[in-house]
Amino acid sequence: MTRVLVINSGSSSLKLQILDTAVEGELAWALVERIGEPVGTLTVRRSDLAGAGAEERTAEAEFPDHTAALGHVLELAKELHVHPTDVGVEAIGHRVVHGGPAFHEPVEVTPEVEADIEKLEVLAPLHNPANLRGIRVARDLLPGLPHVAVFDTGFFHTLPAAAHTYAIDRETARGWDLRRYGFHGTSHEFVSRRTADVLGRPYGELNQIVLHLGNGASASAIEGGRAMDTSMGLTPLEGLVMGTRPGDLDPGLIIHLIRDRGMSPEDVSTLLNRRSGLEGLSGARDFRELLTRVDDGDEDATLAYDVVIHRLRRYIGGYWAVLGDVDAITFTAGVGENVARLRADALSTMRGWGVEIETEANENGAGERVISTPDSRVTVLVVPTDEELAIARACDEVLGLGG
Repeated sequence: MTRVLVINSGSSSLKLQILDTAVEGELAWALVERIGEPVGTLTVRRSDLAGAGAEERTAEAEFPDHTAALGHVLELAKELHVHPTDVGVEAIGHRVVHGGPAFHEPVEVTPEVEADIEKLEVLAPLHNPANLRGIRVARDLLPGLPHVAVFDTGFFHTLPAAAHTYAIDRETARGWDLRRYGFHGTSHEFVSRRTADVLGRPYGELNQIVLHLGNGASASAIEGGRAMDTSMGLTPLEGLVMGTRPGDLDPGLIIHLIRDRGMSPEDVSTLLNRRSGLEGLSGARDFRELLTRVDDGDEDATLAYDVVIHRLRRYIGGYWAVLGDVDAITFTAGVGENVARLRADALSTMRGWGVEIETEANENGAGERVISTPDSRVTVLVVPTDEELAIARACDEVLGLGG
């Protein structure tokens, strides 16, 4: 039995989960939001697996920084008898968004690794500093435990040169490590492996398109377990339309805003990271709110939804061409798992390619399932992602835990 604390540290949030990898079950879960604001929220939940019955506690307080946030979590966890030391946690796993050219596999965090992650902040200024902050805070408040970093970019290290190379001056690209890295890799690998399990087919024999659709969204083309293409690039801005990020756009637009419209680089960064995507197009970054506005006839929301579907179709079709043939298309993450309308609309133009959706399974099912008809040339699935479980498993493998 191995018990692992998994931490996903964001710029203003902290998500934690204690998992038992022997049974692949959750003992406890916590979420702190609005860190650094006058009032933040905290939820800590104990599951039945912890042995004392399920219970949940919530609180509102000021969490000035991640140290205060984790301290409050540990206090409530102690009250619920699921403090990491109470339940025998042996390791702490961390999601780190950008691994750059150096990190292709999960790795135990050493001072050298920590320093290298810090150097990568220039490639992921919104993510890596927060991830590193989570590592340092956890090390201070939970001393004596080993830490493992699992990188979002790792799975996409196998991208062929034709897929990861930007067509810019080669010396500039090489000198500054400018290439497509891809993100959400932990999710894409987990989901693609589960897809093979659901279909009862060898992972190495399947051609797959995986669509990770949430507030952040990405697509991947996977041939025999090897990532062949992915929609995100040097940063998580490229690709599909997201909650607050635009996905693909003409780089000349950025030059125009800075040179001709007087915006600073920081202004443009805020525009592209905070005020674009669904938020920029419609004012609604939450997909449920967006669909409510669509149904009410809101023109901005309708256009935003249409742009999302158009971009999805373009990537699915493009990745089909990259792979040559497709065995499975899998939807995952919050929007991909829960919005039946999006799944049906994204694939509605592909009936001529033999893709047939079973309406009942798509609209009324739940959890892991096939949503295509038996006659569909391509199997379409919904597979919930579990990045925390994947990170916990990685801790087992890196540290040699669990026997």
